[in-house]
Amino acid sequence: MKEKIKCLLNYFLIGIFAVIPIVIVIQILFFVRDLLADMVRFVYGYADSTIYTIIFLALSFVVLVSIGHKLAVEGRVWFLALIDWVIEKIPFLNTIYRVLKKVINMFSSQNQTVAKEVVYVEYPKDDIWVPAYVTNRFENKYVLFIPTSPNPTSGFTVIVDKKKVLKSQMNIEEASSFIVSIGVDYNKISELEKLP
Repeated sequence: MKEKIKCLLNYFLIGIFAVIPIVIVIQILFFVRDLLADMVRFVYGYADSTIYTIIFLALSFVVLVSIGHKLAVEGRVWFLALIDWVIEKIPFLNTIYRVLKKVINMFSSQNQTVAKEVVYVEYPKDDIWVPAYVTNRFENKYVLFIPTSPNPTSGFTVIVDKKKVLKSQMNIEEASSFIVSIGVDYNKISELEKLP
């Protein structure tokens, strides 16, 4: 009886882990849908006209596309720089804002300058190898972000000597997929032979 309960709980956990990514994606879709619906209701409630609402949404789309284009081409937009400057003057909020921007930039495909590459490092002790993102370098020292499974946005920041890391052929997306899938999605099997 005890073995059957243990087996059922094991299957239950496997089922939960299988469904979690689907639930998260659905939650994100609902969040975006609700956000857009709230914006449409707000604009329609203010203007009380379908045409004005459609024009506003089309203009919003064009503005966001042009901001994205300017950021991709020039790297900066003047009014976003102004907002950054204002927020930088507000104590406590400036720290949260700066950290959030760096984390988002690290995981966005548009900006690969924060997370430069993926390496393997021995952590938390020798002979245990984990993938890590290189976030900065100072001479022969690497600043690494070691993500934890299954959430690659949480983890540990460490500074290690260059000799302590092994380069990986994984890109940021592949490493994140490896971490989220708790190792199931790993297509760099040849790299395992290189690990001591």
